[in-house]
Order: sequence, then structure tokens, then C-alpha cells
Amino acid sequence: MNFSKKNQEHKNNNKYSVGKNVIIIICLSLLTFTSINAQDVNLADVTVVISNFESNKGKAYVALYNSEASFLSKGFEATFSKIENNTCTVTFKAVPKGEYAISMFHDENENNKFDTALFGIPKEDYGFSNNATGFMGPAKWKDAKFQINNTSITQNITL
Repeated sequence: MNFSKKNQEHKNNNKYSVGKNVIIIICLSLLTFTSINAQDVNLADVTVVISNFESNKGKAYVALYNSEASFLSKGFEATFSKIENNTCTVTFKAVPKGEYAISMFHDENENNKFDTALFGIPKEDYGFSNNATGFMGPAKWKDAKFQINNTSITQNITL
């Protein structure tokens, strides 16, 4: 009889343990879900609309930079885009909030580089966020930079 009573107590303890474990798993799942959603709040999409290409020939190279030190050298994200109707649109997804700038060029001959002539004079069209321009060279970070907070934005670049 003692054995039967202990067996019943053991079954009751197992039921209690299983129920407790289920509650713990549910709580951990909710915490993880809440944490993931909280992180998404700090991300935004950056859409870049480039217009006024001289032709649809080639492709557009578009780079997003996240610091002055990396500007025009190592993009935070970069992509090539097809040009249609003398326009192209690129969207950088889930970008963390911060300070950014964009540069782009029309890779008309599709050699994956920005072609220049003698003395570095550009052979291909180029542009920057905020439609920033440079004097005798590319735009400066301070003129091209923009802020990303918690909302998606669109940068329009007109060539």
C-alpha cells in the first residue's frame, strides 16, 4: 500500500512539473517575441528613387554609407539596379537608426566601376542623397548625410 501511495504522489509531482515547464516555456516565448518586436522598432526602410537618367542602358550602382569615415569607400549596403523609363528605385530594408548618406552612379557600360577620364573627370552620371553636389569633386558627407529614426524614408536623387 505504501508503494501505491508513493507511486500516486510521484504521478502528481510529474503533473505539477509538466504544467510548470509548460508555463515557463510560454513565458520565455512571450519574452523572446517581445524582444524581437522591440528590436524591429529601431529599424526602417530607406527607399532611393533616382530619376533623369540619360538612358536606360546599363545599370545604377547605389550605396548606403553609415559613417563619414566609410563615405565613398566601403558602403554599409550596396546594390545594382535596373533602369527603366530613365528611373530606378532601390530599397534598403531594416536599416538601424542612425546617420547615413547615399552615393550612386550610372554604370552605363556595365563594367561595375565608376569610369573617369583625364584628371578624374567623371564619364558617367552620379548623384548623392539630398541631391548634394561637390565643387571640383564629390559631395561632402555633411551635405549628403541624413538621419534615420524609427520611420521609413525616401531619398530622391535627380541626375
